[in-house]
Amino acid sequence: MASQIAKVLLSLDAEAVGSLKEGVNFKKSTEDGKCYIIFKSNNDFKACKNQCKHQGGLFIKDIEDLDGMTVKCTKHNWKLNVSTMKYVNPPDSFLQDELEVSMLDDGGLQLVELSPVDPWMADPREPLELQKGEVKVTYFTHACIELQLGKRRFMFDPWLKGPAFARGWWLLHEPPADALDRLCGADLIYISHMHSDHLSYPTLKVLAERRPDIPIYVGDTSRPVFWYIKESQVKLTNIKVLPFGVWQNIDDHLRFMILMDGVHPEMDTCIIVDYKGHMILNTVDCTRPNGGRLPQNVDVMMSDFAGGASGFPMTFYGGKYSDSWKAEFIKNERKKLLNYKATLVKSLQPRIYCPFAGYFVEAHPSDRYIKDSNIKNSAEDLNALINKLAPAIKTWTPQPGAVLDLGLALRDPTNREAITNPPASAKIYKDSWEFDLYVNELKSAIKSDIFKHQNWIQFYYTWAGFQNYNLVVRVIETDDKFECITDGYDYLVDFLDLSFPTKRPNREHSYLEIKNRIGVMRYVVLHGCLWDDLYIGFQNRISRDPDIYHHKFWKHFQAELPLCKPDWEQFQKQVVPISETGMGNNCALS
Repeated sequence: MASQIAKVLLSLDAEAVGSLKEGVNFKKSTEDGKCYIIFKSNNDFKACKNQCKHQGGLFIKDIEDLDGMTVKCTKHNWKLNVSTMKYVNPPDSFLQDELEVSMLDDGGLQLVELSPVDPWMADPREPLELQKGEVKVTYFTHACIELQLGKRRFMFDPWLKGPAFARGWWLLHEPPADALDRLCGADLIYISHMHSDHLSYPTLKVLAERRPDIPIYVGDTSRPVFWYIKESQVKLTNIKVLPFGVWQNIDDHLRFMILMDGVHPEMDTCIIVDYKGHMILNTVDCTRPNGGRLPQNVDVMMSDFAGGASGFPMTFYGGKYSDSWKAEFIKNERKKLLNYKATLVKSLQPRIYCPFAGYFVEAHPSDRYIKDSNIKNSAEDLNALINKLAPAIKTWTPQPGAVLDLGLALRDPTNREAITNPPASAKIYKDSWEFDLYVNELKSAIKSDIFKHQNWIQFYYTWAGFQNYNLVVRVIETDDKFECITDGYDYLVDFLDLSFPTKRPNREHSYLEIKNRIGVMRYVVLHGCLWDDLYIGFQNRISRDPDIYHHKFWKHFQAELPLCKPDWEQFQKQVVPISETGMGNNCALS
């Protein structure tokens, strides 16, 4: 079976994108003559094939539609609301399959379809009856789940100790006391993507010391999931990189396939596990898993739910970014996420739904502002909404150590024996995190010799390799309270020509001001880490003029930096001894 690929169906250049009107647009491919519908709303785009799901008729403009949102099929007058991709006549009949809209850096766009769109349909299996105790789902913490499937144990995304995103995220839940032992005793492990709340090197260090040869499965993303393993010095010897959309047969009864994310195919993945014809779907953090096309009526579906996993808008300051604006924005975003997840679950109709992968806390005392302001959705609220919209779906909000017996739950969803909760004495929430151990490791980078030489700045950004973009960034090293420090660097980078001016250039340009905690910034620079540690980890404060998102810049520093860290040995051979250069006050730009 060939691996799943992403096919470009239609490309529009920047001029063609600029000519799209608000509402419904019909566009024909010059290559094969096929027609597509693009819906534009405030520079957001949705798209689908011009083909009715009923019997394949073509859509035309609906002259009865005054809002400019619906199209009408020429065969049987079915109507599709393209803004929601729902058929409104007849209502509740189908959801139209969306195409992925990929915005290009030059202002153009592409419509992309995964092929095949539903690879799990290859070699379908009739479900066999499950015995009591044969399939158990145990929740550990955050995104870490253990599946017992017959005699095999499959572990997902083990983050069981240490922080994620430098020192910004810490575990909310206390994992079961035997969690690390069970990880080291697992038969196979799946890691969905490279973010440190899923790929936890402090956790994997324990695993490598005890079971270095355990099979670990990851998707074949363009940024390798384990790109940092050499630098981490965690010695795992059996990492298997798998193509997308292909069944991996473990034994006669157990198989799984990894699927890509439609929005972040370079990084995010999700998984379908099939045991004796019973499917467990875990979409993890994917924004549009498998481009939005997912199997219906699976036995168990799991997904993230919480929100709050972004530096925006929490780390922004100046302009409109008052505390009240942020609070209102967060409230609206969380509500939208809750509704989106509930609608998705209702449309897929799994037998059992479990929200997970959102239980982190900004626990370090220096991040109290983030912890108090970055309100997240609760799993209970999402499940309550699903119970209201789709009462036939059984929902499960597990605590660490809770176990779902799938055979019992499928036979009788009301059976109390189907779920075993942790004992009343079990510790649910963490109250200590070994802050000093991990924060001191980050701060150890501050005194590295390379930072005695100001030209580390040019060496680092040349290594990073981002330029020919009209953006000037001011980077300021700060203390934990984001106050300038006397021995910290304060410098400008002009990414148009990768120069380092002492003041902003006279030409028109976009401007970012980024204050970074010195320990985290220097650790990131020294080890060639991605800037997710700074941005998603809430370790910086950002101001921008004009107030627009520079996708190209952030994508580069969050996902496209070189795979090998800067060659600091080579740098130190090149630099002039410090006694010949002198050191002034670096924190002096005005």
